[in-house]
Amino acid sequence: MRMRRKKHGAERIAACAELLIQLPQTETPAPVMPALYFPAARQNMPVWLEIGCGKGGFATGMAAAHPQANFLAMERVADVACLALEKAKACAAQRPEDNLRFIIANAERLDEFFAPASFTDLFLNFSDPWPKKGYAKRRLTHRNFLEQYKKLLVPGGYLHFKTDNDDLFAFSIEEFAAFGLTLVWKTDDLHNSAYNEGNVETEYEHNFASKGKNIHAALLRFEDGAAQ
Repeated sequence: MRMRRKKHGAERIAACAELLIQLPQTETPAPVMPALYFPAARQNMPVWLEIGCGKGGFATGMAAAHPQANFLAMERVADVACLALEKAKACAAQRPEDNLRFIIANAERLDEFFAPASFTDLFLNFSDPWPKKGYAKRRLTHRNFLEQYKKLLVPGGYLHFKTDNDDLFAFSIEEFAAFGLTLVWKTDDLHNSAYNEGNVETEYEHNFASKGKNIHAALLRFEDGAAQ
């Protein structure tokens, strides 16, 4: 479902400018280390990336729970990012550190904006399953995206994956194996598993889990020898 356009969206986003990374507008921007977008005292800390942050519940929760890391949340739809930014600004007092930033961009351009080995952890939460035949390459767990993530993650970096979609999870597990990722763990019922400890829910996750839908999850590690 397409989100209704937000009234005064540009102005509302501008009001949260301290949390928003303004990406270069040139066609071929020079890739930078994302840590540089955080306060100087935090620039030696690991950076975690969420692709498709939605309304920002996961990003704000993770940043508050993990002050030892910088958290960067990406959303391609400006009207959705507007809500995430406003949520993050409203609950800023809950974060012990200034460790949360947002970018409005498409994941396909990640390696244009950020230098190799920029992130230690990458999070994919309830990504669009693109179920129609012929759309597999649009899925964020397709091997083409995995190749991009491998460049952006440090050697041994982690991919955290959650979805409620049975078919997307099955497809993703096959892609992970074909690419040569190390499967640390996986579960078909996250909320009733040992892996739920410390789990920060997205808004979407909370809604579906409350209705009894099982949540699939997996943790993968990118080794130096991942398949090309």
